[in-house]
Amino acid sequence: MSVPSTPYLATQTLTVLVPVYNEEESLTQFVVEMNQFLAQTPLPTTVLFVNDGSTDGSLALLRSICGQDTRYELISLSRNQGLSTAIKAGIDHCRSTLVGYIDSDIQTTPLDFLRFLEFFPAYDMVNGIRAKRQDTLVKKLSSKLANTVRRTLINDGIQDTGCPLKIIKIEYARRLPLFHGMHRFLGALVQLQGGQVKQLPVQHFPRFAGTAKYTLWNRAWKPLVDTFGFRWIRSRWKNYEIGEVLRAESRPADGGGR
Repeated sequence: MSVPSTPYLATQTLTVLVPVYNEEESLTQFVVEMNQFLAQTPLPTTVLFVNDGSTDGSLALLRSICGQDTRYELISLSRNQGLSTAIKAGIDHCRSTLVGYIDSDIQTTPLDFLRFLEFFPAYDMVNGIRAKRQDTLVKKLSSKLANTVRRTLINDGIQDTGCPLKIIKIEYARRLPLFHGMHRFLGALVQLQGGQVKQLPVQHFPRFAGTAKYTLWNRAWKPLVDTFGFRWIRSRWKNYEIGEVLRAESRPADGGGR
């Protein structure tokens, strides 16, 4: 599938963030699949790996990948700080107008990004929905419980906040506040800014290799705690609009003098 370049897309660039924590076994195949997307995307695209303090051979492999292909770049956190911090660090280092996010475990495919691009600029974020999840029963049940609790408490309408497939306009991504569990509320945080979120079903696959980093504890209890934290942030959130700007460079050369 390819996406024809529209006038809007012709002026855009994309950075795909890929947080990595001990994913040595899947990275080589991940690059194979990402290259398929890079061959079809109508946007100049950079893939930015964010190494989140991996303790296996992931960092050495990432250096090799980036050294062989200039479309791939790398930043490495000094220690493991969690998914929210890795995503925020990647956003802070983006130089593009759109920022995407995908996990490196190959349970989703970057080719679905092509469908996402069709909904810009009408929407400010596109979020995936794993319609047919290929996960263990415990993982699916704990995720469903966490999503249900979150939607009940904050009513954001986001069906699958944990889907690791998203694209956001950079002006919305830049305003995301960093807090523990931020990655669970990306759609809600864009909505807080007045942004519009589109949700699309995406493909989902069994884990290619390695082991999941989440347990029943951080899929059930921790999201509940983070949801109350988000409710506090939402109650104090402020937006503003600029009515007028007068800069020195826009004034007459003589400064409008006497």
